[in-house]
Parts: sequence; structure tokens; C-alpha cells
Amino acid sequence: MIASQTVSRGTPGKLDDDVAFILAKAAELKLPSLGTMSPVDARAEFARRLSRTNPPAPDGVDAETMAIPGPGGALPIRLFRPAGQAEVKAALLYFHGGGFVVGDLDTHDAICRNIALRTGSLVASVDYRMGPEHPYPAAIQDGTAALQWLATGPGKGCVLGVAGDSAGGTLSAVAALHARDLGIRLAAQLLIYPAVDQGGDYPSRARLAEGYLLTQADITWFTQQYFVGRSGPVLEPDASPLRADSHAGLAPALVLTCGFDPLVDEGKAYAEALTKAGVPVRAVCLEGAIHGCLGLAAYLACGRDALDEVCDTWASVVGN
Repeated sequence: MIASQTVSRGTPGKLDDDVAFILAKAAELKLPSLGTMSPVDARAEFARRLSRTNPPAPDGVDAETMAIPGPGGALPIRLFRPAGQAEVKAALLYFHGGGFVVGDLDTHDAICRNIALRTGSLVASVDYRMGPEHPYPAAIQDGTAALQWLATGPGKGCVLGVAGDSAGGTLSAVAALHARDLGIRLAAQLLIYPAVDQGGDYPSRARLAEGYLLTQADITWFTQQYFVGRSGPVLEPDASPLRADSHAGLAPALVLTCGFDPLVDEGKAYAEALTKAGVPVRAVCLEGAIHGCLGLAAYLACGRDALDEVCDTWASVVGN
């Protein structure tokens, strides 16, 4: 069960020491920005980095990769469940992060394994279509198809939830809106540093535009790749869920933000919008953390904290 609560961890305005060290190292190594690469090269670089920085993948998890019918053809899904557990009582649909351009089943495999093992749940990771080859709204269409498949297939009769980080957090928020409108009952939406408003003028986007791994230039590049053919910010709810006409009746939410993330202000605004609509919200800010910390959990305590929040919140919902 998600109870309404606002939690602040760390010291506001102060980077965690290990985060500061990682940022200094990244600056020293002059790591190239993904936004300076082609989408194909950016995907390879993103996968290479996460293979070194992701949380360790635990043993004791069975994984099966399959394909389901999707709006654009076969839609890859990877199912995770605790080894030897034939039946599950909860199923979580997970959307990987990566700006709607990079990331895949492998980049977030370790995260999904951790969630499945620690919560005793089925976790279904979606390899949704991405830009620029498959621009908006292809990812939304795939997410809705995966949600309907899970609700009527392996998750039928289970406690259902959606989760995701970064762009995956956006897709999760949108999936929760669609679930409400389709009559699919979700027990939780777990939103990890999501982008929820393409048109907002948020101070954190300017204040934290440089120096914290995700830059405003990166955000602009991802946006251009995802919204091919669109001029100006896309404000419809499938792109900017904060701007939905109503948030009433949505699933209880975990909204996790990071104090040194350009997206922190809009994440907090979404938590406030849900709360005003009567949705139970656990709003957690990791004050000294940066965007993408979940994928840096091998090195950053805040990344492990983020993973703990996801696992502990979902476990509380499913009763484990």
C-alpha cells in the first residue's frame, strides 16, 4: 500500500560525496555526450556504460525473452520471475530509460532482476520502439499494447503496476493514464525521475543545465529524435502527462526525484498534481543525487537507494 508521504534524503543543495567524485571523474575523462553521437552510436555507448555501472544482477531469477503482437509488428518482452516460482500474485510492467532513443532489454536487465527477486513478482520489461526511426507516439502505442497484454495474459488476476526510469518514467505515467481510461486497474505507478512536461519553463532545467551528466543539450537532442516532425513542445497528455485534463482516479504513485537533476522541478510538480487530484503519492527526493543514478548503483549509494525505493514500495503494495 502506498501512503501519502513526502520524504527528503540528504542535504538540499549539497551533492553526495560519491556523486561529486563520479562527476569529477567524468569531467576528467571528458566522456562524450550521447547527444553528440548518431543514435546508433549513442545506443552502443549507453549500453557500454551501463554494463559497468548497473547494480549487480542477482542469481535466483528466471528470465524469458519473447515477442507479443504490437502495433508495429513483433514487440519484444522479457519476463523475470523468482526461480522456481510457477505462480505469481503480482506483475509489474517496466519501461527502460534512455530518452526514448537509447536503452533496451539488456541495459535494464539487472534492475528488473533485482525487482523480481526482492518482491516475488513477475516483471515484464518492454523493448518499445524508439526515435528517430520510430518517433512519437510509437513508444506510447507499444506501451499500451504491452499493458493490455499483461493485464489479460500472464498478469491476469494479479496485482498490476507500472514502473520506469527517466523516459520510462514518462511512459509509466502515460500508461497509468491509459489504464484508468481503459478500465485496467493498477495498484501502483512507480515513476523514477520522469519527464512529464515538454512545455514547462522549470528553473531546474536552467539551474542544472550543465555539469550533472544529463545536460539541457542532451535533453534537446533526445527531444528532437523522439518528436520527429513536430515543431514546438508537444503538450498533449501522451507526451506531457502533467497536462492531462484530470489526474483523478489514477493509481497510487511513487514519484522519485533527484536534487541535481534538470527534471527535478517537473517531477515534484507531477507529485503535487497527483496529490491535488486525490491520488496517494509517496514523493521522495534524493537531495544529493543526479539523473540516471539508478543505472549507477554499482558506484553510487543514491542509486542503491533508488532501487530500494522501487523494490520496497512495490513489495508493500503486493504484501511482501
